[in-house]
Amino acid sequence: MAGLTYRDAGVDIDAGDALVDRIKPWAARTMRPEVLAGIGGFGALFALGQRYRDPVLVSGTDGVGTKLKLAFAWDRHDTVGQDLVAMSVNDILVQGAEPLFFLDYFACGRLDVGVAERVVAGIAQACEACGCALIGGETAEMPDMYPDGEYDLAGFAVGVVERAQLLDGKNVAPGDVVLGLGSSGAHSNGYSLIRKILARSGLGEDPEADANVVLDGQPLRDAVMAPTRLYVKSILAARAAHRDAIKALAHITGGGLTENLPRVLPQGTAAEIERNGWPRPELFQWLQAHGEVADDEMLRVFNCGIGMTVVVDPGAADAVAATLAAMGERVYRIGAIVAHEGAPHVRYV
Repeated sequence: MAGLTYRDAGVDIDAGDALVDRIKPWAARTMRPEVLAGIGGFGALFALGQRYRDPVLVSGTDGVGTKLKLAFAWDRHDTVGQDLVAMSVNDILVQGAEPLFFLDYFACGRLDVGVAERVVAGIAQACEACGCALIGGETAEMPDMYPDGEYDLAGFAVGVVERAQLLDGKNVAPGDVVLGLGSSGAHSNGYSLIRKILARSGLGEDPEADANVVLDGQPLRDAVMAPTRLYVKSILAARAAHRDAIKALAHITGGGLTENLPRVLPQGTAAEIERNGWPRPELFQWLQAHGEVADDEMLRVFNCGIGMTVVVDPGAADAVAATLAAMGERVYRIGAIVAHEGAPHVRYV
């Protein structure tokens, strides 16, 4: 009998090496001066240097979730990398951190170099868009762990903020204004329900039928797969211009406004949110109608058009909104903070 090789067992080392060679130019575009060593070594090196007086590192990790099932079915691999980056960098942004570097983990049963390159290129482009270095990662080819044509993604972001500029919501007070920043779609949450709704509607299987459904000016598949919005540049600019006016941020992910906004509110307060305080994108109207989803369930599962909230001093609300709008955000005044005895929560009016 001929001797076995790793390729016989389902792992192609040459394919892995080819992928690294392909992604190095993408990663190079994301480099920052602080990067001492990036992709290729056993560990990446990043020097904070003397720019910070009392730096606090903020880290976050996330994935893309079952949105990947649609990426596989529809051959949509170019934008899930931005989903991966956005879910982590938007999280650490909430505490005031500027993202410094990002690492990704790509796991599959059999490595398709072309598909993997499309995914990692999307990761690199998103990192470049928010000034974050793609400093390293891992590609794991694990036969029998994943079906052919499928993969999983995880991402890890590290950012920094001066201790004195940390955002923790402790200064939020009754009377403060809640601004909402428009989302680009469902981002990366609620896709198990979205896939159920697509199945119920009879769509998702036929590209021509899907193309005939237009939501928010896009064919159905484009609307459903729109990548998670990156809020880094606009929020950092608003904080630089209105440092003391911005009291808290909340990334609206799984749990919607209902569960995410209370996470940054102090005891003795609640958020009073106007249900009609922003235009509901057609995507969410379509999902609600075809899934017969109750209003409260929609608000608890999806972002419903608001991807980030900004709690601001009422006297500076208009100025902060103007700065964010100038950075390209769609800004809505969606509510206010009120006094409340008990645990923080969201009350819709």
